[in-house]
Amino acid sequence: MNASSAVDVSIVIVSYNARADLVRCLASLRDAPPRASHEIVVVDNGSTDGSADAARAAGAQLIENGANLGFARANNVGIRASRGTNVLLLNSDTSVPAGAVDGLLAELARDAQVAVVGPRLVDGHGRAELSYGRMIGPLNEWRQQRRARGDVDALSRRRGYPDWVSGACLLVRRADADAVGLLDERYFMYTEDVDFCAAIRARGRRILFAPEVDVVHLRGRSAASAPEATRRAYRRSQLAFYEKHHPFWARFLRVYLRARGADM
Repeated sequence: MNASSAVDVSIVIVSYNARADLVRCLASLRDAPPRASHEIVVVDNGSTDGSADAARAAGAQLIENGANLGFARANNVGIRASRGTNVLLLNSDTSVPAGAVDGLLAELARDAQVAVVGPRLVDGHGRAELSYGRMIGPLNEWRQQRRARGDVDALSRRRGYPDWVSGACLLVRRADADAVGLLDERYFMYTEDVDFCAAIRARGRRILFAPEVDVVHLRGRSAASAPEATRRAYRRSQLAFYEKHHPFWARFLRVYLRARGADM
């Protein structure tokens, strides 16, 4: 990164055959741009639906990978090509209200010990999702599922320092992202955000969930368009995560998935 040309934040958006969502996301940033100096970098993973043309027409910096490299690897491509002091990882299926990016930057600036900030994520009707949690593990996955079936609205209004926040909208200091080697590219899709936050926390840094900032997340688009491929990607990432962080339990997870006939 050229420090003389740095901006406050680089907004990195990975897109794969999600043109309508991408157009909506870019429009939200165009209609209510952050006050902070910024750039928008769209990394297209070989889309065939005109996503690249839409990004180009919107004036975003476009990187065309030519193939689907996966979420973690594509984000790393965007981060390396960007010049922000901070980096906002943003899903193409999000819509960013006025003041949201500046609000996240303000939260980051408030505490030098905080390396990552995540907002409260809500759907198009204002219903919250549980977008933070404890480190993934056999017991914590079960706990997270139970919490997600509870009073999510109340849980999503609790400011705190969880183990991870969702990569659908994740603001990180570039220095911290660089220090951990960016996202682990063994994850094609899913759990890369949890792993990324774990690496940052291992350096003694903090993760902040800031419910004062809302961002709209129209989640579930990938699952709806390609449900089996999405399930397969999740299982592979889950196994990779357990092999890295819980090797003892990984063998039991693999046996369990095979017993259920899961395609891995």
